[in-house]
Amino acid sequence: MARRTATPPPPEDFTERILDIDVAQEMEGSFLEYAYSVIYSRALPDARDGLKPVQRRILFQMAEMGLRPERSHVKSARVVGDVMGKLHPHGDTAIYDALVRQAQPFTMRVPLVDGHGNFGSLDSGPAAARYTEARLAPPALLMVDGLDEEVVDFVSTYDNAGTQPEVLPAAFPNLLVNGAAGIAVGMATNMAPHNLVEVISAARHLIAHPDASLDDLMRFVPGPDLPTGGKIVGLEGVRDAYATGRGTFRIRATSRIEDVTPRRRGIVVTELPFLVGPEKVIERIKDAVQNKKLQGIAAVNDYTDLANGL
Repeated sequence: MARRTATPPPPEDFTERILDIDVAQEMEGSFLEYAYSVIYSRALPDARDGLKPVQRRILFQMAEMGLRPERSHVKSARVVGDVMGKLHPHGDTAIYDALVRQAQPFTMRVPLVDGHGNFGSLDSGPAAARYTEARLAPPALLMVDGLDEEVVDFVSTYDNAGTQPEVLPAAFPNLLVNGAAGIAVGMATNMAPHNLVEVISAARHLIAHPDASLDDLMRFVPGPDLPTGGKIVGLEGVRDAYATGRGTFRIRATSRIEDVTPRRRGIVVTELPFLVGPEKVIERIKDAVQNKKLQGIAAVNDYTDLANGL
């Protein structure tokens, strides 16, 4: 057992200074600094490239490592280690989660990371970083290819050992296409994904007609386009979100009725609402049948596979 060393006494010429500070004022100032740090450095995306700091640093570091789409995949653990050591001094789990999210086609409308291995599903998590591999997806090149052209400002890294871009020179509207979700201090964001072709069409129309109204733009982008499909029920909430930044809408699963046997018909669900997995739905249906809230259902089976999807 290591021995404890006694704290040496202060020098004889030490002058004690005690400052009387109002607790409320100190808490207010410190909390504002903390809130500012969380909002701008961790939780919310930048409107220019649609990325949170950790996402931006992952893409930038992967570009620095030369992990282009035509190159081979590398272990995700290597990417996480480089990002954590050079750019993002936070936990490796959070970095890996951000990497995985950018590779999931059911989360991102246009994935920016090309993952190899088990990157999880709506009902289960991914394999450990030492098993999966990653490289940049082709759309990610539209985010990083302009870094050598001095079109964005660079800032120092956390240890002043290097520089990193303040924002990526995004050549496509990532924030609108892939959406964003984050909870900061005192504020939060939750933006739904949209169709890339529709967003580009609306952007071109807005450039040609700067005074275009919301109704004009909604002719090109009538609503969100979610990666997992489903049907949006009603557009009032969507219009409110576009007009004010606040709005909610409901998503209904897509289903059809098929003949399962000559004497039995079944409901086949082919699309589920955004971020809802089949296991959760099956569990809710079984609970409703057991509690006699649903009748006429003999069994619920999940036939989801990689070849046919949901």
